[in-house]
Amino acid sequence: MMNWHRPAGSISDEQYDVVVRPGSDDWRHTGLLVATLGAGESRTLQTGDDEYIVVPLSGLGVDVSCDPDQVRLMGRADVFEGPSDVAYVPRGRTLTVTASEPSRVALCFAPASSDQPFAVVDKDAVPVELRGAGNCSRQVHNFGTPAALHADSIICCEVLTPSGNWSSYPPHKHDEERPGVETELEEIYYFESRIATGGPAEAEPHGYQAVHGTADRPIEVNARVVSGDVVLVPHGWHGPSMAPPGYDLYYLNVMAGPGDERAWRICDDPAHTWVRDTWTDHPMDPRLPFTGPTHEETP
Repeated sequence: MMNWHRPAGSISDEQYDVVVRPGSDDWRHTGLLVATLGAGESRTLQTGDDEYIVVPLSGLGVDVSCDPDQVRLMGRADVFEGPSDVAYVPRGRTLTVTASEPSRVALCFAPASSDQPFAVVDKDAVPVELRGAGNCSRQVHNFGTPAALHADSIICCEVLTPSGNWSSYPPHKHDEERPGVETELEEIYYFESRIATGGPAEAEPHGYQAVHGTADRPIEVNARVVSGDVVLVPHGWHGPSMAPPGYDLYYLNVMAGPGDERAWRICDDPAHTWVRDTWTDHPMDPRLPFTGPTHEETP
């Protein structure tokens, strides 16, 4: 069985810390590049048949140029400091990303079958959602979901899970096209973690990610993840994503699939969906939101 956990540094090249590209029988629809840039340093690529979402992970000024469009994205100190501006770049462009100060940038991409306009989602306009309750509380930045951003196929969001909490739970899947019920989407999880308030500087931040398959399509991931790790989910039930006590967990999700409709529909693992009913009397974790107001709250 293929190992779908890719530890930090194991899928890097001369330009990027993380390189995930579609193009094989096992992985066809989603891609991710993560670059660490010094002040004034750039990365340039041809988008070709792919559409991109540029997501600053750290650094407060990232310039995006894809003639004739240019914009400066106001980033953030790190991924736990609230949303960032993001930019959507269509297929058929020369894309250059330049950092005005030391920065880390994610370039999320997926094959596109239509031309869509260049767009920017300002950080103040990113829908910030609180999900779950109690120790299943988490914070979601929905900057690249269908309701927030017009695109051809790509769907992106990021999730912040406080120390001791579970997210991507109950386990769920989206690997079949069932109209109105479920959409077929591959998914990339890119992780970062940090020491929670009060922890010693020498501690080693980490989290855990699980994936399990259906009876006819086996897959198994039970991974300890650290900053820079990636878990690929080609199919199957995924979750929970766990932030151990003492460590906050972040992950960036990139999704796309073969369907004609750009939609994010999931179904819970029927063995565990009952857990949602136990949240009724539990309050949202008071540590959330990490920063800024929320636009909506859903279970």
